Amino acid sequence: MSSISEDTDPSENRAGARAAAASTVQTSPAQNNVTFNRLELNRILNLYGRMVADGEWRDYAIDFLKDRAVFSVFRRASEVPIYRIEKDPRLARKQGMYSVITATGLILRRGHELERVLLVIDRKLAVV
Repeated sequence: MSSISEDTDPSENRAGARAAAASTVQTSPAQNNVTFNRLELNRILNLYGRMVADGEWRDYAIDFLKDRAVFSVFRRASEVPIYRIEKDPRLARKQGMYSVITATGLILRRGHELERVLLVIDRKLAVV
């Protein structure tokens, strides 16, 4: 004799066990990561689009880490990033949470406003 009653379907037991196992696997929430908001990302992508149109930049990568968000800009996809635009909320009350960092690790500019920080790499046409 089996221990399963005639009223229950054995596949339901397996489906319930799978659902319970799946819920325990997804224990790493991505909500703790630092991200760029829509306005910040729009400003960065506008700059990126202009530089791509000029032929200076060709690829980018976005990383949302636990302590900071990083937008990396590449000249070629196989190289190291030319610039990294970082948002680190831990520095918001100190030097400012936005920074532009070169490939060598040199911090070009750091500040509280993204617009002002991006001016270091956003070259406008100069009338001579």
